[in-house]
Amino acid sequence: MKAIIALIAAAFVISGCNTVAGAGKDIERGGEAIQNKAKEVQRGS
Repeated sequence: MKAIIALIAAAFVISGCNTVAGAGKDIERGGEAIQNKAKEVQRGS
């Protein structure tokens, strides 16, 4: 029984890490898009 609980807990931890990593990448891409748009505005494009 303890092994099953440990496996379930590990699955939650691993999926949580992947979710946080994915969110971090999405936020980073959003920031890059904002930077690119700001550069376009500065150049007058």
